[in-house]
Amino acid sequence: MTDPRRRLPAVDALLAEPDVAALLTAQPRGLVVRAVRDTIEHARANGGAAPPEGWGAAVRARVQRLAAPSLLPVINATGVVLHTNLGRAPLARSAREAMSRIAAGYSNLEYDLALGTRGSRHALCRDLLIELTGAGDALVVNNAAGALLVALSALARDGEAVVSRGELVEIGGAFRIPDIMARSGATLVEVGTTNRTHLRDYEGAVTDRTRLLLKVHRSNFQVTGFTAEVSAPEIAAVAHARGAASLYDLGSGLLVDLSPWGLAGEPTVAEALASGVDAVAFSGDKLLGGPQAGILLGTRDAIAACRNDPLARAVRSDKFTLAALEATLTLYRDPERARAEIPVLRMLTEDVAEIRRRGEALQKGVGKEAEVIEGESEVGGGSFPGAKLRTWLVRLNPHHLAPDTLAGRLRGAAPPIVARIADDRVVLDPRTILPDELETVARAVRAALDD
Repeated sequence: MTDPRRRLPAVDALLAEPDVAALLTAQPRGLVVRAVRDTIEHARANGGAAPPEGWGAAVRARVQRLAAPSLLPVINATGVVLHTNLGRAPLARSAREAMSRIAAGYSNLEYDLALGTRGSRHALCRDLLIELTGAGDALVVNNAAGALLVALSALARDGEAVVSRGELVEIGGAFRIPDIMARSGATLVEVGTTNRTHLRDYEGAVTDRTRLLLKVHRSNFQVTGFTAEVSAPEIAAVAHARGAASLYDLGSGLLVDLSPWGLAGEPTVAEALASGVDAVAFSGDKLLGGPQAGILLGTRDAIAACRNDPLARAVRSDKFTLAALEATLTLYRDPERARAEIPVLRMLTEDVAEIRRRGEALQKGVGKEAEVIEGESEVGGGSFPGAKLRTWLVRLNPHHLAPDTLAGRLRGAAPPIVARIADDRVVLDPRTILPDELETVARAVRAALDD
């Protein structure tokens, strides 16, 4: 019997088909050729059977998939405010506008307009960060891991860095503090135990090779029970007494006190700086509510050393990050304006009655197969571990669709909607659905529920 795969059409033959040839007038030839080859290979993998919808339709569908962008805006209906997989902090309008303005043409990224000479990108957000935090100096790099790497390289390379075993955390993407320390050129010295570390452990570990004492805030998990840890001020005091530097890996970068809204226990940037450590490192796209960035604050000498380290160029931030970060930081000059306009802060401090109102509006838009119930949201992003935020959820109760099927249909909407499944039901949390997205979500849910 002849192998059906021998009868598959050649690439040139398919390109000559009228339906496929018509695609060449609207799409780049290379894209259509790739779509044709992929379609033939798919048929070959299926035993040589022609696509049930026909070759022309199959190629057209493949062209559409290949032409579509891979990075898409999605609607976060999970209730996790800082959802790492969904890009963490959405930006304030002013930050988005700043990025667009800079993207449209040239900028003074590294040009001093007053002197007419080369400038430094490191100066662009520096003064604003110093103004808002009272730090002696500031440096912005591409992310928090980069900030930690630069600081360790500048302050501890070829020497020892002392850190508690209970703070050797793993951050997102399986990156671990010990691995970053090793790459920096510093030798890791572990002290204490997983659950208990004392001041005497640090004091006993300091030698003439000690360059740095590191404090890592455990922002993405909690240790409870029989525990002990050494505070940042105590670590800074030991370091200064022994002629070593001190570094506080703060993590989330909280600039405002959120305890009035039931969120306590996360140290603020001001508290970290007041501890007396030489440098503090944190993220820009977590509780700060800005773009992905790593921010280093501290003494003039410590930050100057970081700025002059060769790794600083390798992890430097781009013009879009700096534009968005500056616009975000500017909002913090008025804390109430920051809380109203920075999406992360608004979501974390929003009145639960307003969330319920939006939930009821969404339920009404969906129809009888939805109901509003009480539930909980999460901060996410390795911030306020264990904290739960009271919220109202829209629970979908279709009798003809399994939860996984319904969730999959929502992810296939345009734009995709990412929900969560709780107690074998798909639920939507209005806390993380932006106000202008409600009608889009309701329409997509109605379509997903429709057989």
